[in-house]
Amino acid sequence: NQVFYKKVLRRLRESVRRNQSEKWRTGDWFLHHDNVPAHKPISVCQFLDKNKMNTVPHPPYSPDLAPADFLLFPQLKMRFEDINVIQRESQKVLDTFKEDDFQRCFQQW
Repeated sequence: NQVFYKKVLRRLRESVRRNQSEKWRTGDWFLHHDNVPAHKPISVCQFLDKNKMNTVPHPPYSPDLAPADFLLFPQLKMRFEDINVIQRESQKVLDTFKEDDFQRCFQQW
């Protein structure tokens, strides 16, 4: 609910402040949250505004904004025999990704 979500946002702000001090100082960071009902109440919007938390809007019905949808899943599209094969093959693909792959993925986003 919105009360819990604001607690999460407070922890997030503190984590950014501690771990990404340059981004915190310059305000060069954005929050991408989806359209879950707890993210949309006026009290949450006021909290975000008051704390100068810039958000990236998430259009309704846009699964393409999830990096796994356009980085991971296309590489996993093949037929699998059972869950064990899915897990094993998924791990193989995940092991091939490098940090640059994820950075490029977010740049495309």
